[in-house]
Amino acid sequence: MPGPTITISVYDDDTQLLVGLRRHDPDACTCMVKRFAPLVFARALRLVGDADEAEGVLQTTFIKACNAIDSFDGASGLGTWIYRIATNEGLMLLRARRQSLALDDVAETLQPGDLPDSRVAWPEDPLRSTLDSELRGQIEAAIAGLPEGLRLVVMLRDVEGLNTEETAAQLGLSPGAVKVRLHRARMRLRESLAGYMARPEEIDDAEAAR
Repeated sequence: MPGPTITISVYDDDTQLLVGLRRHDPDACTCMVKRFAPLVFARALRLVGDADEAEGVLQTTFIKACNAIDSFDGASGLGTWIYRIATNEGLMLLRARRQSLALDDVAETLQPGDLPDSRVAWPEDPLRSTLDSELRGQIEAAIAGLPEGLRLVVMLRDVEGLNTEETAAQLGLSPGAVKVRLHRARMRLRESLAGYMARPEEIDDAEAAR
């Protein structure tokens, strides 16, 4: 006889879900997985770049989250805490895979070719802007296309919100190297997204000048 179907609606919101988790309700961990799994998997995939490895990160993340829920102090949101666990798991996997996170031989100084060719208008920090789903998808695809060393710095600094020193500690880099890589990554993202980010009036002006 099949068991009951577990749905997210068992708990109205994250606050109620956290109460259930701390009570060790049987369905609470299942509901937590259903609620956060898609975003955790997406974050893991952006970090490790492989769907099978991201699935492993996903499973380990929720096992650790359920086991460590009593130590969660509530200083951040439940989702933020879970995403941080996923990030740490992804970084540990990368360390085990290659023994070093300085994987791309990224030079510690910018080269002339790293500057974008396009000069379209660009928000100062697009990853922190309010994004519609289409633009968010474009940015996520562009991030996924970065070399691993650059992608990790962008993920930790612009997505996770770590500061330079925290990012350096996570990746085993100097703060200066983090700054250089972040700048290079943002330059590449600007170049990748230049056509999408061009303002309609700029496109019109360019066509009129032909």
